[in-house]
Amino acid sequence: MKPVNLYFRVPPQGYKFIPGDRYLLNLLRKLAGLKKVSGVERVFVNLCKSLDELKVKYTVNKPFKLLQPDEPVVVLGSGKYSLQGYQQPNKIIAGIALMTHPNEWPTLFTEYPVALYLQHSDWTNNLYAKHFGQERCAIWPAGIDTKAWQPNTTVKQFDVLIYKKIMWNRAEAENAFYQPIVDQLNALGFSYREVVYGHYNATEYKQLLQDCRAMIFLCEHESQGFACGEAMAMNVPVLAWDQGFWLDPKRFDWGETEVQASSVPYFDEKCGLKFNNINAFKTQLPLFWEKVKNNSFAPRAFVEQNLSLQKSAERMLEIINTIYV
Repeated sequence: MKPVNLYFRVPPQGYKFIPGDRYLLNLLRKLAGLKKVSGVERVFVNLCKSLDELKVKYTVNKPFKLLQPDEPVVVLGSGKYSLQGYQQPNKIIAGIALMTHPNEWPTLFTEYPVALYLQHSDWTNNLYAKHFGQERCAIWPAGIDTKAWQPNTTVKQFDVLIYKKIMWNRAEAENAFYQPIVDQLNALGFSYREVVYGHYNATEYKQLLQDCRAMIFLCEHESQGFACGEAMAMNVPVLAWDQGFWLDPKRFDWGETEVQASSVPYFDEKCGLKFNNINAFKTQLPLFWEKVKNNSFAPRAFVEQNLSLQKSAERMLEIINTIYV
């Protein structure tokens, strides 16, 4: 198999964009825990790690003009800048965050020789397939680094870590949803700490996961849910809010009304339990905690079976081989 040409290109935002491996090294420094890392950055770096796991040769941000015929091209990134200047005939496997909705770039497949657009999970893939066509869409979950995120045997310092990533109608959700959850934890004598999306680094998050017995995951919907996956890799059981629908207010501008969604698209009975509203939370919490005390969950096993770096690389190679036969 020819080397896979990987691209991660984002528009410059107040810094000098440096293409190639030097930018990848900057991402790796972020992943060391010194800086916050965006979800798209993490997806790309873990794709590189996944291919390393299987010893697959690849390049990073090779100049488009140096591409050889029939060399595989995989483009991740943010927005139309990701493919700016691409004039080669090589088929492109594109995703994950080039757009938020297909109507933001309806001409993608006519502007460039894109063969497939990737999404992380069933619900997001279904949304894109409705616009681009099922044959042009595929599911590829990014891998979780289970060596970096693994449990330890230290004594737990508190019961529950609340992971808070409420994106829409925050003021309303704070009063009607979040505060009743905290009140319930207080009433039942749980010790807990809170982590808020966008306000921590990897080192801080990992320490919190080492110190907690379980996690309550609060997010309306996720295309994959990297933070939740990292918690599960550390064998932290999860009680997840999964209200069931895509709530992005821009959905109406894109012609969408009711789109089914999930906050934990990769999740089963090994991982924990789910609830869809505050009443369900009050019912599920004691059931969840009883299972936590009995060590009934095995979330790390789920990650190893479905979301490891190796599994992610194998799926990417499967996708590449369907395009570059």
